[in-house]
Amino acid sequence: MLSPRRLVPRRLAPRLLASRPPTPRPPSARLRRAGYLFSLPSLAFLALFLVYPLLYNVWMSVHDVALRGLLGEATRFNGLANYRAIVSDPDFWHSARLSVVFTLGSLLFQFTIGFALALLFARPFPLNGLLRSLLLVAWLLPPIVSGTLFRWMLDGESGAYNALLRAAGLGSLSHDWLIEPGTSLAGVVFANVWIGVPFNMLLILVGLHTIDPELHEAAAIDGAGAWKRFRWITLPLMLPVSVMVLLLGLVYTFKVFDVIFVMTGGGPVDATTVLSLYVYEVFFRFFRFGEGAAAGLLLLIVPLVAGSIYVLRLRGEGEAA
Repeated sequence: MLSPRRLVPRRLAPRLLASRPPTPRPPSARLRRAGYLFSLPSLAFLALFLVYPLLYNVWMSVHDVALRGLLGEATRFNGLANYRAIVSDPDFWHSARLSVVFTLGSLLFQFTIGFALALLFARPFPLNGLLRSLLLVAWLLPPIVSGTLFRWMLDGESGAYNALLRAAGLGSLSHDWLIEPGTSLAGVVFANVWIGVPFNMLLILVGLHTIDPELHEAAAIDGAGAWKRFRWITLPLMLPVSVMVLLLGLVYTFKVFDVIFVMTGGGPVDATTVLSLYVYEVFFRFFRFGEGAAAGLLLLIVPLVAGSIYVLRLRGEGEAA
């Protein structure tokens, strides 16, 4: 049996050895110190604006903190009493249910409409780029501006939607959308869907461009129609992207505050008081800072779990690649 050396001509051996990439050397101590030095501003920023507020919030959640405590008076450690007070509050569970309804409703319509628009813009047609750019306006506007815009459009007296209903002869359907408890939550969901659709569309459109068009061409040659190609090619290949989009949407939507606060302020009669507004009211309306800190930490559970799943999936895809 020939050895590996005998398989390579002697005159080519030096060239092959010279073409091998050099073995990477570990960074020297000087380079490591330089890397730590350059990362200090970022670490200081994270420590000041992320780690410290989070740790202080944890400290407040296990202490009896009132307004006088923030002014210098000594606070008392009370363990998990703030958490027990929050979970025994019916308003907390009411807000949790509203948050679930608001999040699921927003994700359903944002993802569905965004997927449909991505399928539309994945095909070339006149004014494709212009229309896509116009759709991005909803995402680029600050949420407070979008919330104010929808508050005006859904106004019961001078709103654009009631004016359209009256112009179409459906004036009997017009009413105060954000004043009545039965429709106020649907109104804020509608506004949040309008804001989130472009974000979903962009991410899904990027995923659609990664699908090899030859797969669709081969399926079309075999006689598969548009629906079968979508069902058996597009959907399975878009599953990883769809999961990522939904996880990011869950992180962003569950903690929405500004749009709802501008449109309804949590009303009417707590009909739109989601968890983020509940935490705000406990803090700045009732000045129960310890309970507000505990509620804020409970609010972080869902985004934290969704964000952890998102990071783990990204890490798994990176290792697989």
